[in-house]
Amino acid sequence: MKKYSLLLVLILVAMPSFSQVLKDKKVEAYKGFFNFYYEEKQDKVYLEVANIDQEFLYVNSLASGIGSNDIGLDRGQLGSERLVKFIKAGNKLLLIQPNQNFRAITDNALEKKSIEQAFAKSVLFGFKIEDTIAGNYVIDLTPFLLEDAHGVATKLKSQNEGTYKLDLSKSALSLERTKAFPKNVEFEALLTFDGEAKGRNISSVTPTASLVSVVQHHSFVELPDDNYQTRPFDPRSGAISISYMDYATPIEEPIMKRFIIRHRLEKKNPELAMSDPKEPIIYYLDPGTPEPVRSALLEGASWWNQAYETIGFKNAFQVKMLPEDADPMDCRYNVIQWVHRSTRGWSYGASVVDPRTGEIIKGHVSLGSLRIRQDFMIAQALLNQPFAISDSNTEPMLKMALARIRQLGAHEVGHTLGFAHNFAASSTDDASVMDYPHPKITLDNGNISLENAYNDGIGVWDKITVAYSYSDFDKTTDEKVALNTILKDAQDQGLRFISDSDARASGGAHAFAHLWDNGKSASEELERVLKVRALAISNFSKDNIRTYEPYSVLEDVFVPLYFFHRYQTEATSKLIGGLDYNYAVKGDGQMVTEVLDVKLQKEALQALMTSIAAETLAIPKDKLALFPPRAFGYGKSRESFAGKTGVAFDALSAPSTASDMVLEFLLNPQRANRLVQQQSLDNNQLGLEDVFEQLIENSFSKNQKDPYLVEVQQTINVNVLKYLMNLAVSDDTYFQVKAKANDAIGQISKGLYDKKQSRKPYASQYGRMISEFREHPEKFRLEPAPRIPDGSPIGTDECGYLSN
Repeated sequence: MKKYSLLLVLILVAMPSFSQVLKDKKVEAYKGFFNFYYEEKQDKVYLEVANIDQEFLYVNSLASGIGSNDIGLDRGQLGSERLVKFIKAGNKLLLIQPNQNFRAITDNALEKKSIEQAFAKSVLFGFKIEDTIAGNYVIDLTPFLLEDAHGVATKLKSQNEGTYKLDLSKSALSLERTKAFPKNVEFEALLTFDGEAKGRNISSVTPTASLVSVVQHHSFVELPDDNYQTRPFDPRSGAISISYMDYATPIEEPIMKRFIIRHRLEKKNPELAMSDPKEPIIYYLDPGTPEPVRSALLEGASWWNQAYETIGFKNAFQVKMLPEDADPMDCRYNVIQWVHRSTRGWSYGASVVDPRTGEIIKGHVSLGSLRIRQDFMIAQALLNQPFAISDSNTEPMLKMALARIRQLGAHEVGHTLGFAHNFAASSTDDASVMDYPHPKITLDNGNISLENAYNDGIGVWDKITVAYSYSDFDKTTDEKVALNTILKDAQDQGLRFISDSDARASGGAHAFAHLWDNGKSASEELERVLKVRALAISNFSKDNIRTYEPYSVLEDVFVPLYFFHRYQTEATSKLIGGLDYNYAVKGDGQMVTEVLDVKLQKEALQALMTSIAAETLAIPKDKLALFPPRAFGYGKSRESFAGKTGVAFDALSAPSTASDMVLEFLLNPQRANRLVQQQSLDNNQLGLEDVFEQLIENSFSKNQKDPYLVEVQQTINVNVLKYLMNLAVSDDTYFQVKAKANDAIGQISKGLYDKKQSRKPYASQYGRMISEFREHPEKFRLEPAPRIPDGSPIGTDECGYLSN
């Protein structure tokens, strides 16, 4: 950057070519990709536009955020990137965003023109031409910089936090990171939004909730040269893609073009098996990251270099500390940023991508700083009385938490390298760091061990996807054949790639791809996890917290232990009505799709019945004495047990919540539909009636003797009944599902009395519920159980790659 003093400005004023608008103003000049001038008196930036019709990238982002995970406006958050250009229209310059979704890749100018005219473009802003400098146009960029380009007000409104408007009287340009460089210029503005706060989240993170101020960043970036080589997308590769329609494509060829996104990486000496790169991929860690997290992230992110070495690159991927004078929002830097929020929340990897080609220009990782504390607490809950001897015995917990942070850093960097989630990796010996790992807690001679909770390094699959995306082939190699060979080798090794929507418990059907699971068999792992959970609960005591900490803290530590099995139950539920399939292509020899073997489905159903048994979910009576009403100053949070007993600990709502989370997935309408379909095609398969029979047998048909277990059983029974009712009235279920669900409800009704016509516990109330449902099914509403505390920091659209 070259910043010119007032003396130089005065010299320029004397030159006949200098702008008449600027000659009488006291301005600072910034020379770079665009020249611009700042006038302090009016707080204005004037931009000099030299090249009309020249395309460049415009990226908006947030240099400072709001600090609420729920609102989702974080420090360092990238916004949309846009390919733009200035065009002249009368006395204006218009900032135009051409439509990149529809193109004509051809030398025929008229054919290109026809596409441009067929689809809409967007005019982002109109600028009055203030004057010229040596034939270049001068515009006042200030109103553009002070726009709510990031959509802060819209976001606040959509999150029901209030209706806010940009208050220009309380907004101003910010010069700290307003800079010019040869290939990019950077601008910042402090924006203040004025409104009536309606949400709890915005009130909890702002000093005055009616006034919300953030710093918005704008980048104008030179487009890369034309030497980047695109690489075709293959659904088996694990790569993230861009796509567009090319209307110049011959009729016999696909009109939709798909290319992977990746950084530019070329060998300095392509003839060598191992070569330095022409330019390495360097990621910079936020210097505000504290130790020991800093060292853990430097190590974890660096794992990726292992994969680049396997394809013949030496030191191609590097991780360094960001220089203290560097701007993390500067598009020249790939950054790993340590982001603070008021509550534990998501981590994600986002990228600035050239929309023409898929070349990644900037990778930007955001890691939530509170996640490591949750991992520490999970370890604290699992260990047997960790503070019995010394309050300083934190090393075992810290070791596990740092192992998770190393893995998380590698995972999010992977997204910014161009890689999607691989949720089938846990079923193939943890083959990818791009899976979501649940801590693998083992039993060693009857003791809980954290030694192998998280893997150390990237997996075999990660090397495959790096090879597909980044291999630098010589001129004699047929790239299409070579890429297919890479994927065929992975297939021969038994590696699999299944990504997001197929892995979700709600709606997802893949039997071997799940979030936050472990093991080749989801049901066997659930049974093992339940044993670990039971042992840890039996060991749980006051010595799971430090001396002089309130027992309310002990309750908070118990929460993740009680729900320790939650994700493995999700994985196991997906086996019911589950499918096994691949992203197969013609000729690759892969299995395309199969219904899961009935034996595996039945094993999964039995494991789920164990997970909702009263004996499994009842908190032992001796542990209840550890949870008094909350101490003064230690109120409940979103990560606490929810209940209905006022200040007293609610021992019945916890089992209600835990059984609800299982039944929500098991009795998902889409799953129920699949069960009907799969048994109609194979009568030997598990059917919906089989599931209902097992549920009733393990709920309403159970006769508990212990009074405490009797009451716990009722919380489970109520959930079974309400989810059956939901299937019977849901708009998303088949007619057949409704009929079978109503039959099951009838079976429950008949079973409310034993052979001697004696009423079972609460028979009258259950009968009343069923009668009201039959008389007015249209009034049924699925009432939620007490809310399950926050679990994973990431979920459906939370972790992973954000396409900008």
